[in-house]
Amino acid sequence: MSTSPTLKLGLRENLAQFSLLVLINAFVGAMVGMERSVLPALAEQEFHLAAKSALLSFVFVFGVTKALTNYVAGRSSERFGRKPVLTLGWLIAAPVPWLLMWAPSWGWVLAANALLGVSQGLTWSMTVVMKIDLAGPARRGLAMGINECAGYAAVALSALATGLIASQTGLRPEPFYLGVAFVVLGGGLSVLAARETLPYAHLEQAQRAEHTPQEGAEPVTPLTQGEIFKKVSLTEPSLSSVSQAGLINNLNDGVAWGLFPLLFAAQGLSLSEVATLAALYPGVWGAGQLFTGAWSDRVGRKPLIMWGMWTQALGVIFTAFSVSFWGFAWGAIALGAGTAMVYPTLLAAIGDVASPSWRASAVGVYRLWRDLGYAFGALGAGLVADLFGLKVAVLCVGALTFASGLIVALRMRHTPLTSHP
Repeated sequence: MSTSPTLKLGLRENLAQFSLLVLINAFVGAMVGMERSVLPALAEQEFHLAAKSALLSFVFVFGVTKALTNYVAGRSSERFGRKPVLTLGWLIAAPVPWLLMWAPSWGWVLAANALLGVSQGLTWSMTVVMKIDLAGPARRGLAMGINECAGYAAVALSALATGLIASQTGLRPEPFYLGVAFVVLGGGLSVLAARETLPYAHLEQAQRAEHTPQEGAEPVTPLTQGEIFKKVSLTEPSLSSVSQAGLINNLNDGVAWGLFPLLFAAQGLSLSEVATLAALYPGVWGAGQLFTGAWSDRVGRKPLIMWGMWTQALGVIFTAFSVSFWGFAWGAIALGAGTAMVYPTLLAAIGDVASPSWRASAVGVYRLWRDLGYAFGALGAGLVADLFGLKVAVLCVGALTFASGLIVALRMRHTPLTSHP
């Protein structure tokens, strides 16, 4: 496919479209945030789920469907374009707030989270890939930092807003009215204003072919889907290190989503205090990425990923031993700071190593493993919590997170700092 000579790579050159995609991704993140304060309480109070593994089933369903959709989204966007996949994601999100408002049983809530997972896999994947397409190699970390900042700042604000609404009006239906607005605004902008960015990936591929590959860079060669999956999952040291770190990162996030509100409530915190804490962690995570994404462009990806995982581990362990609002707050801040170091850097590292010709598929495989972390976290942490209690489950997650950082330290290569056009 030929590329127009008027296309240019770069944040400044594509500022209007890039900014639009930032706004769209904020609405994508807000769709997840609307559940963070309310759904664990809803499971206990309205559906009377006592077992933690049953309660966390909504995180499990969300994680599995989002992970599988991520993989399909990457490949589909290389065949059909980015915008159709983004638009489809919003169409699938449309019933979610209504199902959560009026669900007569927990099974309906699980169905809503299955749709939410599919929607997130399509929409968030495409906002990531489309920004990578536009930004080019020189500012990839900054681009991912801005993208993830917008998404997770919106998660935090949405979690806070729905939690405060629920504390005043009840758990349903009022908190989920916000979700209807998010779908209308995010979907409308995607359909009416977003542009296709696949030609920018073709342009970067052509430009990369004109330059001598830097030492350590992935050669530009045609690969099958099986070869891409194997590289990203197992055989390429940097890509596979990134995949396991992403999985553990989202295992943490799933536990923070499903178990932390129960841990906070068990210490006597009010719903408004739980909502504040539920917003604090993604808020620090979101804001920090504006700095950490650009930082990784200068110092490389590996140091931020390694130390970020260890900072997450510290935050998780601190939370396990805390008994007060301020203790939980410091744990949330550490967890958010560590995640901010890791999250945009992992995506940028994929972009560094993978060729533009199969980059969207590589992002899809990485996001498959990353979001399976939700499922593993919900299943494993839920069972441990039922058997040994919430604190032991959280401590086990902290230990896994530290081990993940150690794998990065021992196995991941320093990915090249790309500066060519």
